[in-house]
Formats: sequence, structure tokens, C-alpha cells
Amino acid sequence: MNAQIRLVAGLGNPGAEYARTRHNIGFVVADALARDIGADWQHSTKWEAVWARAAELLLVKPWSYMNQSGVGLSAVANFYKIPPEEILLVVDDTALSVGRLRLREDGSSGGHNGLESVFMHFGTDAIRRLRIGVGEPPAGGSVDYVLGNFFAEERPVMEQAVVRAVEAVKWAIDKGIVSAMNSFNPE
Repeated sequence: MNAQIRLVAGLGNPGAEYARTRHNIGFVVADALARDIGADWQHSTKWEAVWARAAELLLVKPWSYMNQSGVGLSAVANFYKIPPEEILLVVDDTALSVGRLRLREDGSSGGHNGLESVFMHFGTDAIRRLRIGVGEPPAGGSVDYVLGNFFAEERPVMEQAVVRAVEAVKWAIDKGIVSAMNSFNPE
């Protein structure tokens, strides 16, 4: 998959009550990237998404709940004629330790409802993604855990993870996904 990345989508849930939750780290990274590249968010009435543009790059935050992320994202991608291989998703991952990054070219959703929605709407799991570790939930508490805020001791780690994630996204855009994987994925 050597296609240029033309669309970066951070997945999360809309609403102030979810703004800093583990499940919204995709939105947090998208917001940090938008600030870094000087792009301003616009709310679309024709899509369930907010979007920003910087030169040829389109940033998107689907503006529906996580399990419906594919609806708004596919509408924007279809309108701009951006195929799945030119998309990079940014999502939370409970299988990775807090702050750990992992770029992938394709693969399963790993049970992530946002990824499942995106894969269903695009008809493929061959969509690049940056997974950001939010830590493993306690037994039986995954929904409350991902919809909860980071613990005080995790916040500095996550602040650094957001900075590294923005660098990883920019690297993937400029130098390709494989180069970014080699530089940012853990050994």
C-alpha cells in the first residue's frame, strides 16, 4: 500500500462529556494535528462529520458516536473521491499500554467498534491506522473504562503520546506508512 495519504480521520464521540476520554484520543490527535498545520474545523450539514483542509490534506472527525464512525467518514471520502488506501485512521487501543503507538497498514478491528463501522462502510479492512494505547481495562469494565478519563498519572504520558502521534501522522504523510512504521512502532 504505497498510496499517498490524503485523508486523516480521528475517531471519537462528539460532545463535551467525552472530550478527554480514552475513546476520544483519535479526536485529540486530530485536533492537535489541525493546530500544528494551521487548519480550522468546519461543521458539515451534509455529512455527519467535522472537517478541515490544509493544502491537499483533509482532516475528518466523524460527528456521530464511535460505533457509527463509518457513516460520516465514508460520506466525506466518497464526496472527495478518496479511496480507502489513501486514508489514515487514528484510534484508541486497549490492547496497547498507555501511550504506546502502533501503525498498521491493514488488519482486523480487534473488536474496536469504530474500526468495525469504518470497515463495514468501506467494504475493506485494508485501511491504514495509527493505534494509540490507552491501557487495558479492568476485568468486566471495558465500556466504562474507555468512556472514562485518563488517570492523573497517565496524563503526562498521553500528552507526550499525542505529540508523538502527530509526528507519526506527518511522517506517514511525508515519507510513507512503511517508513513511519519503522520509525514509530515499538520494537
